Amino acid sequence: MKAISYARYGGPEVLGIGEVDDPAVGPDSVLVKVRAAAVNPVDWKCREGHLDSVLKPVFPVIPGWDVSGVVVRPGPAVPEFAAGDEVIGYVREDMLSRGTFAEYVAAPVRTLARKPRSLSFEEAAGLPLAGLTAYQVLHRVLDVKRGETVLVHAAAGGVGSVAVQLAAHLGARVIGTASERNHDFVRGLGGEPVTYGEGLTERVRGLAPEGVDAVFDSVGGDALKASANLLAPEGRLASITDPEVVAYGGHYWFVRPDPQDLQHLSDLADQGTVKIHVARTFPLEEAAEAHRLNEEGRTRGKIVVRVS
Repeated sequence: MKAISYARYGGPEVLGIGEVDDPAVGPDSVLVKVRAAAVNPVDWKCREGHLDSVLKPVFPVIPGWDVSGVVVRPGPAVPEFAAGDEVIGYVREDMLSRGTFAEYVAAPVRTLARKPRSLSFEEAAGLPLAGLTAYQVLHRVLDVKRGETVLVHAAAGGVGSVAVQLAAHLGARVIGTASERNHDFVRGLGGEPVTYGEGLTERVRGLAPEGVDAVFDSVGGDALKASANLLAPEGRLASITDPEVVAYGGHYWFVRPDPQDLQHLSDLADQGTVKIHVARTFPLEEAAEAHRLNEEGRTRGKIVVRVS
């Protein structure tokens, strides 16, 4: 099968396309014919070796954790899916090895859910990692309640755009940081946009003089420091980017696969509660360019690679 892979850490130039063996399907796994795979910041961070202390590589590495596709064959211990079922998955292993930028992937059943019928394969590929991250932080870490005010950083990005929609669905008032060009986009998601950068604290205080009840950080650094100063007395803080959040009394969260959470997100997509905005789509052969664009960090919504 065709796949994108890299044999050493480095920039996008280390990515190449070639033939590799089809994946072996274990008892608890499903062979999926990949239709589309989304690009996430963690993909290029892994490719550059930044997660080496957490996820050891088995070179050559096929990148990618997000997938949408069609079941070819379930393993013998998987009654949940049958050949022909359309699925989505956050297919993460405990090492860097065989990812989703390939014609086929062997996905553990614990990573899969049924694809939203209302989304294209390209849109559906953008849901798993971003959706699970937003859902788990809002529900399990911040425990957002109706009537609360939530600050979401990078509100026009892949994770942030889903977090804004989910927080609004919970009945929260959502303030989202974004560049000026993305303000209308954030409003369309259900948020109140503010420009990030110098003066952010004053701008947010202008909207929420008493402080915010919860902050969803996906930026870190100065934004994280400002966030700690914007919390109401009983406010909660979570970051998916900067472990220093613990020093501010907050929580660091690394998303994990969860089939029930993912199925719930799929259902929310079919209900129209969650929409996935695909900014650019690339063919598999141009995966390196997709990585480059994602690494720039200025994309509205998701970047997706079309496989078949």
